[in-house]
Amino acid sequence: MKRENDGPDARLTKGDCISCNALGTGISAALSDGGCCCEACYLNSRKQEANTSAHAYEGFAEALVAALDLREHETGLHSKRVACHTLVLARCFLSRPEHLRDVYWGALLHDVGKIGVPDAVLLKRGPLDEGEWAVMRTHPEAGSRILAPLPALAEAARVVLCHEERYDGSGYPAGLRGNEIPLGARLFAVIDTLDAMTSDRPYRRGVDFDTAKAEIQYMSGSQFDPLAVEAFIQEEATLRKMVALKCNAALVP
Repeated sequence: MKRENDGPDARLTKGDCISCNALGTGISAALSDGGCCCEACYLNSRKQEANTSAHAYEGFAEALVAALDLREHETGLHSKRVACHTLVLARCFLSRPEHLRDVYWGALLHDVGKIGVPDAVLLKRGPLDEGEWAVMRTHPEAGSRILAPLPALAEAARVVLCHEERYDGSGYPAGLRGNEIPLGARLFAVIDTLDAMTSDRPYRRGVDFDTAKAEIQYMSGSQFDPLAVEAFIQEEATLRKMVALKCNAALVP
């Protein structure tokens, strides 16, 4: 996955991860000291920097979404990646660890409701018909119901419920607009688009960071909260490096 415009952070260097000792999977551009680190360990370091307060549910939640990503043939560490990237934006607005944790878990578990979507719909290679879209659009509410019995995940459940809403009110399931949408969901929307656009899919190649950035800026005020887009621009250097790490990791045989 070549990204011609991603700059020096896109350099690929094979090496052993200094954190988990995984062989030949590190990317030197990920670390300020020039050492190598695999994507999973780098994401863990970003999460720890945000001081999101470890919780008994954390390991289970991360294992669950890893299984869901595998089922949907998602790109590598998709759910954990978008959760950690959303934290980068959340730190522009929030400082309390428990609030950052809520955003992290909401982003991490955003697609948990897809567990109830049949494979024929979830894994369909072509476009969905009207009936199939109706089934797919049930996943935010299904995810919220799954998390509802867990009081510690109440705020995360709100992010899960609202992660397909759009700033202009054209999203689903409730057609919320503006600040009616939880902050975590508004931030996640930007990051999810960034990750989707810069990832290869069976039916298309991913685009470079600058192309994704231009699309996100274009959709500011319609699909995306302008404040979330401003935070994206403010944190561009960090996000650019994190996207380069993902793309470069995909090139390691």
